[in-house]
Amino acid sequence: MNPDTFSQITQLTDLELLKRIELLAQREREATAILIAHLAEMEARRLYLQEGYSSLFTYCTRVLRFSERAAYRRMEAAKIGLKFPIVLEMLSAGWINLTTITLLAPELTPANHQKLLAASKHKTRKQIERIVAALRPRPAVPSTIRQLPNRTASLVFNPPSKAEAAGEPATPVLEIRPPKRPVVVPLSAKRYQVAFTATQETHELLERAQDLLRHQIPNGDIGEVIAIALKVLVRELEKEKIAATDRPRNGRGTDPLSRHIPAAVRRQVWKRDGGQCAFVGHNGSRCPERGFLEFHHVEPYAHGGKATVDNIALRCRAHNGFEADLHVGRARSEPG
Repeated sequence: MNPDTFSQITQLTDLELLKRIELLAQREREATAILIAHLAEMEARRLYLQEGYSSLFTYCTRVLRFSERAAYRRMEAAKIGLKFPIVLEMLSAGWINLTTITLLAPELTPANHQKLLAASKHKTRKQIERIVAALRPRPAVPSTIRQLPNRTASLVFNPPSKAEAAGEPATPVLEIRPPKRPVVVPLSAKRYQVAFTATQETHELLERAQDLLRHQIPNGDIGEVIAIALKVLVRELEKEKIAATDRPRNGRGTDPLSRHIPAAVRRQVWKRDGGQCAFVGHNGSRCPERGFLEFHHVEPYAHGGKATVDNIALRCRAHNGFEADLHVGRARSEPG
């Protein structure tokens, strides 16, 4: 890339930058679809053989410099694109992506591909996994608890230096590996496999909960125990966060100059905004975030904004801070 390109980008207005990014993303999708169509033809002609490579995968990783994962996804898309050309059309349009194609590939047939692809339009990976699980449900996983080896670090060896190449031993390095993220895998339309690593304290609490719930869950099924525990936890968190209650009382009234947001206002705002950030961008799309939510004064409290239902809205932490910065910027630009 020409170094001058970066300086040109910094000169773009916000609107120009957004439009440029959307245009480049569209061009990338189109280029990817065209590349995959060419790879499909290359596979059909087996041209990689005359180039000295045993497979299209090797050609993609060695010549095109794709990572192994990127090569696999493009090869999978090429194979499906030969059978169902509409896949590449939808990829070019941005309706589906390479991850979607890879997940759907084993399920697509001449009879179902149009309906299945239409249902997958603009879906996330998790949503596609649920669609696939509904098509091919798997049996429930038995509840198990097993002790894992206590390994938080491992010894690895540096690549040999010049001194080590001369005969000196390689230097071991202690490598701390981050813990794996919890795994949630759809088994069918309404069942999931959940896997996570628990501490000793969590294990003891789980066993205690199993004992206390034996009259309700005689076999101590872990899934049922956790479901009950989560219902209690969510109920308590909603009480704390949004003052949720089955028997709301009339408010005692709040000082209009107070920053405090009454419980009744929090409940109504949460219900109105559906427990989701209510920020709407310039393009009309609403922020999908449901975590790190905060109650936001639309008209800032510092500018006289009151804690009323009309002036309070849900914002994720990022958009709450974003709007606060906007108000600060406006205040600084106002004459006075």
